[in-house]
This record gives sequence, C-alpha cells and structure tokens, in this order.
Amino acid sequence: MTIHQILKQYWGFDAFRLLQEEVINSVLNGKDTLALMPTGGGKSVCFQVPALLNPGICIVISPLIALMKDQVENLKAKGIKAIAIISGMGKREVDIALDNCIYGDIKFLYLSPERLLSELVRERIKHMKVNLIAVDEAHCISQWGYDFRPPYLHIADLREIHPLIPVLALTATATAPVAEDIQRKLLFKNTNVFRKSFERKNLRYVVFDEENKFKKLLAVANNIAGSGIVYVRNRRETQEVSRLLTINGVSADFYHAGLNTPLRMKKQSLWKDGSVRVMVATNAFGMGIDKPDVRFVVHLDLPETLEAYYQEAGRAGRDEKRAFAVLLYNASDKNQLLKRLEQSYPTVDEIKQTYHALGNYFQIAFGAGEALSLEFDIAEFCSRFKLQPIKTIHALKFLERDEYIALSENVFLPSRVQIISGQEELYHFQVEQPAYDQFIKTLLRSYGGIFDHFVTIKESDLAKRTGLSRDEVISLIKKLEHLQLLHYHPQTDKPHIQWVKSRVDSNHLFINGKHIKERFEIAKTQIKSVTGYAEKQVCRSKQILLYFEEINAQKCGVCDVCLQDKKEVKSDQLVQQITVELLLRLGSKKMILDDLVKIIKCGDEKQKLIVIRNLIDAGKLKLDGSLYFI
Repeated sequence: MTIHQILKQYWGFDAFRLLQEEVINSVLNGKDTLALMPTGGGKSVCFQVPALLNPGICIVISPLIALMKDQVENLKAKGIKAIAIISGMGKREVDIALDNCIYGDIKFLYLSPERLLSELVRERIKHMKVNLIAVDEAHCISQWGYDFRPPYLHIADLREIHPLIPVLALTATATAPVAEDIQRKLLFKNTNVFRKSFERKNLRYVVFDEENKFKKLLAVANNIAGSGIVYVRNRRETQEVSRLLTINGVSADFYHAGLNTPLRMKKQSLWKDGSVRVMVATNAFGMGIDKPDVRFVVHLDLPETLEAYYQEAGRAGRDEKRAFAVLLYNASDKNQLLKRLEQSYPTVDEIKQTYHALGNYFQIAFGAGEALSLEFDIAEFCSRFKLQPIKTIHALKFLERDEYIALSENVFLPSRVQIISGQEELYHFQVEQPAYDQFIKTLLRSYGGIFDHFVTIKESDLAKRTGLSRDEVISLIKKLEHLQLLHYHPQTDKPHIQWVKSRVDSNHLFINGKHIKERFEIAKTQIKSVTGYAEKQVCRSKQILLYFEEINAQKCGVCDVCLQDKKEVKSDQLVQQITVELLLRLGSKKMILDDLVKIIKCGDEKQKLIVIRNLIDAGKLKLDGSLYFI
C-alpha cells in the first residue's frame, strides 16, 4: 500500500494536510525529523501512517495518559492494534502487554516517559521489531520550553537500543532555542525541521482590559454563537463561573482534574455532543479533544506562558471557520502571576522537607522503596504534614527532575482480572469447592481470553448475572486471588507516585539548586512575554508569530488592535475629507455656521462640528457671527 491508500483506508481522506506528506516522507527515508505544527494540525497522522506502511511496531512517547488512551481507542476503532502502558497497571499486566508487542501483531505501543526509567521496559524493547520512535509534546524535553519534564531526557536511551530507527519529534509550540534543544537532546544525526506557520487566519485574538470580567464573559457568550471553553486558574473558579453562567441563561458545566474519571468523561461527552454549550475548566481540559467547532476560547486569567496560551486558544476554530480567542486582563493579574511565580520555586530546604515527609507518609525505610508505584492523595499529604499545596506540587516536580520520584496524572483504570491457574486445575477446584462453581462459570462465560491476559470486568455486571451484591462479588474475587487462582486489580482513579530510587537520608539527598535558579529566570522571561502580549497595542497575531520567530509576520487585520487601527485610519480620512470640502465650500466667502454644516456632504453633524472647532482652536478659521478662513 502507498501512504495515500493508507490515509484513504483508515482515515477516509483523499489528500494530506499541509506539511503532513513531507514529514511522512522524511521519516520513511530514515531521517530523524522534528515537525512543528499548530494545535489541530494533524500531528498524529505523521507517525501513524508511516508506522502502518512498514513492518514492525511504532513506540509513541507521550506525557498525557488521557491523550494516550484516546489515541489507542481511536486506532482500535479503525481496526489497528494498539496498547498503552500507563501507571496503575500491575507488573504482570505490563509483562503481558510487552510480550504482545514482541510476539504479537501490535502496531503501536504508547508509553509515558516515566516508563523508560524501568529496566524491565527497556530490556523488553530490545527484543521488539521497532520501525519508528515518535515523541509527542517534544518541547517537554527542553528546559527552555514551557513544560519541561525531566523523564523526557531518558528518551535518548531508546537510541542506544535501536540506533538505526528514525525518531519523529512533534510539538505545537517551540521557539528556535527549544527546537534546537529538542534535536540535540534526542541525538538527531542531522538537523531536520519541518515548520508549519503558527498563523491561524480564522482565529481572531482579542484582549479586553476589564475590571468586571464576568460581565464581559457573559457578553462574549451571548454574542458569539456556538460552543466555547472558558479557562480559569483553579478548581473553585470552575464551579463559580459555571454556576454564574447557568444562572444567566448560558448552558455551562465545569471540569477539573479533581473530579473522578467517569464524571469527567461524562461532562466531556455532553460538551462534545453539544448538550452543554460552554465548559469552564482548568488547563486539565482540552488536550487531545478533537472538537472542531469550538467558536470561542476565553481566558479569565493570564496564562503563565505564551506557548500555553497559544495551545489553549488554538482549541477554537479547528474546523478552519471563524473563531475567537479572548483574553480578559487587568492590572492585578500581573501581580498575581508574579506572586504565583514566587510560590512555584521552593527553597532547597523546602524540597528536602517534602521528600522526607513523603517517605514518612508511605512509611518507607531508608534504603527501601525503589520501583514502588503507589496511589497518592496530595491533598491528604499536605494536610497531614501541614505543607503549602502549591509549593509542595513544585517541590515534587523538582524531586522528579533529580530522579528521586516520578509523578503521574490522574488515571482511571477499570477493574481487571486474569485467571492464572490451568483449566484442568480450575476444573478440579470447582468440583472440590462447589460454593465457588457457579460464580467461576459466570466469570468464564462473561469474559473471553481470561486465561491468556487481563480482561476488563465490571463488578456490578457480575452482581446482576449472579444475583449477588457488588460487595459479595468483590469478596469472592479476592478469595480466589488469595487461593492463587487469579490476579485481580480493582479500579483506580488516583494519581500515582513512583519511587525511582530507594529512599535516601539527608546526607545523600542532592537537590540541583542551580537548575532551580535557571528555571526561575526562564519563568520570569515567559511571564514578561505574556504580560507584553496583553499590554502592547501591537497586532496580537503578529506578537505571537514573532515570539515563535516568524519575523516577517504581517498584521492579521482582524484582532482588536488591528480593528482599532482601522477605525482610527478611517477617522483620520474622514477629518481630511471634511476639511477639504469645507475649504471648497467656504473659499473666500463668509458663511453662517448652520448653513456650512448643512452643505458639507461627508460625515455627520457631530463630526463636522468637531472638525470646525479644531480648525478654530488652531487659528485657521475665525468666527464673528460668520465663519471665514484667516
């Protein structure tokens, strides 16, 4: 098959979007490739098509579990075999998944960068027939980028395992230094960048300097038809703003990472199908959501970087129709952002305090804990040790940077079961223990492949089929696990923390203070760029494009600054027209003011009077009952 036939068969399109085909051909020619394409530009097709063309498996590194799961489900729906290995999966479950990648016909293996810290995973990748390594959100590998993730630095380990396999790095946001850093950190053999312009011609950028932000938000929601997203800084705001919109007749709901996954999925579905018009959310919402008809994205708070703003605003108008990116800003926002910056950079002592509190929280002895992956409730942790939440979150990120721990986002994993005894052994057990017989038969009838791999189960469904309560079903499964007949992983919906190294004492805990200072200076520069975007009266699109080194960017003509410029130009032209006509009508004569205003054709009465008054003030006209030039 050709790449065009693959595109048609699996995606139904006759032609590639701009730059996709060039990137795909670069990869197929065995070249390491960096593709810079804006949000909604079709980055995933760039690695999925060449991976399907060639024999073997494509390894995809992505930092977002929700995005991985979404892409895996989309591929499966097309009849393409794909799996994701994410935090919360048991060791046996991971083992089976990796075996399927080596011996089965899996085409795509999705991994979080944290998984590359595992010797088990790296060892098994050695035995896979890999045809491509794809790195999504590749800007995360650069400490000059806006979302640096230390585990990304280990992606280069894959190059040692499969040195001849090309790497495709993809990102929607990267300045020139970041693009260079990505290629260097991923050990590109040669510089090779495909850059699609970051210009979004259908997107109108608007900034309002507003004290009453909600009033302006309501005006935006009422004046722009269609679906929208409103981004706010914290979880409390999502609920408050959503409630106020609903009270004022706008269909709205709220979304943040603290909600359990089934509820988040339900809210997301209602918004995607149009049952809910506006989603008020933290930045946890939107990544990987393919809703093309979003007509407006409003930011009620200043984002911390222009990269983040561009990505979030770019979720509007992915269908290429007119859409609006609105930023509501006032003077206090800058102060809040700077205050938040200070809170985001704990001292070395505060980071060490967090590390030891973490060890005590999980009751891990010094020298123990390596490779442990545990559910982590950060709210409870902060409450128990009386720690400040924002500083604690960032202290954990610096501990991750120095590879003491690895953090994962909230992840929903349904309950899974695998029978580990042989069929004959299980049959004898059923004969000897008739109390379990009916339940085991129901389990076997309900879930195919249960002897070969973990299968997803619903305890509530088993309860209906057996006439037992859900608690009784769980109790029976746990008893069968205790008898070593099966493995059972109950559903989970919490973030995880993994101990990359055994717990160390204070003398062996090294925190890179130099790195913290560097990150602080980078963050300060990024905030300056964001506030500059909001405050400068320069074309909004041009400011963003210049930030991404598109130095010949033209004015967009449709943002708030460009429209104001046009209005002022028109006003200046009108003044000139009125002045010229006044000169022609008045000439060397004297004329009563009312008569002169009536015979001037251009402009309205108010505009004519303003021009006449200005000419009198400038000493070019004199009024002594009649008007005449002097």
